[in-house]
Amino acid sequence: MATTTPNAAAESSAPAPHLAGNFAPVPDELTAYDLPVTGTIPPELTGWFLRNGPNPRDAASRHWFFGDGMVHGLRLADGRAVSYRNRWVRTATFTDDARVVDDHGGRNLRAGVANTHIVRHAGRTLALVESSFPYEVDCRPGRELETIGAHDFGGRLTTAMTAHPKTCPTTGELHFFGYGHQSPYLTYHRADAAGELVVSRPIDVPAPTMMHDFHLTAAHVVFMDLPVVFDLSHPGMPYAWQPEHGARLGVLRRDDPYGRVRWLPIDPCYVFHSLNAHDDGAHRIILHVARYAAYGKESPAHLWRWTIDLETGTVAEEQLDDRFCEFPRIDDRLAGLPARYGHAISGELPGSDPIPGALLRYDLRSGAVVRHDFGPGRTPSEAAFAPADDRPGGPGWLITYVYDATTDTSDLVILDAEDISADPVATVHLPQRVPYGFHGNWLPDPAG
Repeated sequence: MATTTPNAAAESSAPAPHLAGNFAPVPDELTAYDLPVTGTIPPELTGWFLRNGPNPRDAASRHWFFGDGMVHGLRLADGRAVSYRNRWVRTATFTDDARVVDDHGGRNLRAGVANTHIVRHAGRTLALVESSFPYEVDCRPGRELETIGAHDFGGRLTTAMTAHPKTCPTTGELHFFGYGHQSPYLTYHRADAAGELVVSRPIDVPAPTMMHDFHLTAAHVVFMDLPVVFDLSHPGMPYAWQPEHGARLGVLRRDDPYGRVRWLPIDPCYVFHSLNAHDDGAHRIILHVARYAAYGKESPAHLWRWTIDLETGTVAEEQLDDRFCEFPRIDDRLAGLPARYGHAISGELPGSDPIPGALLRYDLRSGAVVRHDFGPGRTPSEAAFAPADDRPGGPGWLITYVYDATTDTSDLVILDAEDISADPVATVHLPQRVPYGFHGNWLPDPAG
């Protein structure tokens, strides 16, 4: 008879890494008021800091990406941490166990976990995941973060919606796409500033690749067709690294949304997240990305610059920094325009999983990098930019949730974006841990 040692038994019963430590879900939805603060919250900050991420309600999921979405929100006003709330996004999957794909291959776009991002457009606050429709959540007093329901743009949206839409700061349009494992594999969408879906254009691509993010400039949309291809036989995430597929960037003119997409080859790689993109004259496009040399090969992401030359049909590729970086962000009022500064989280590589422990501020003109270390055992999430005034690219603050492994607690930390190496401007002490998650935003109260 086989025997099991106590250590082996403990190891066999240990939770999967994506369900352990600060990846583990929290079981409670809380509302707390007048939170304690170390330092001084800038009185200019009036609004919500919202962050979305996976929080499986049954404390089990087969991959970190698949947990039920939970939004953590902290409201700031008058120099106070007014309230904290966390709520699950009550999708059809959460309430009715609806499946994204049924036994016959049919796709239910109201199913899904809405666990990746949360954005605001045309007065709606939308929780996003790239496999499904967005879900609208409430931000009215007394109902903050309650789920309103799936949003399909009045029935016009018939594909999933990326978790990384881009709002044009000039027109107010929302640009996004949907991808899937059935033809058409890719569809480009555009909603006007009032929230009406006005463009839905299928784009021909040869295979169902995982397209997590894309790029927007004043004149162009740029898609990334990279060699991570849908594969049901692959364990966990149903995608596999297939470098033989090739890698390429697809350029579409914004003034001709149904026109030709021009595809330009690049070296095989994978990119989850773009930092920003902008036009450089009539024939060049500059893209900044967190680039992995391969997908699923324990390779860290680094900041790279791609320069598209539309006259020669070539892409120059250049690594800008050798530090691990992920979750890159800018002042979103400069989306698609030249932005001097970008921010990303960074850290070391213990084993195979990058565990960020610092925040980096990149000067994209000079190449200088400034770093804020949060201290031993303290790990930040993605940092969103909150402006101090109405000058895009001007002063402001970086806001992030920070987990402290020594106390198993989380704080909201506010840094001066122009001096991130300094001590935090303010630290708000939260009533419960905020698990590692994905993306969020500072959503100021509407003017007037």
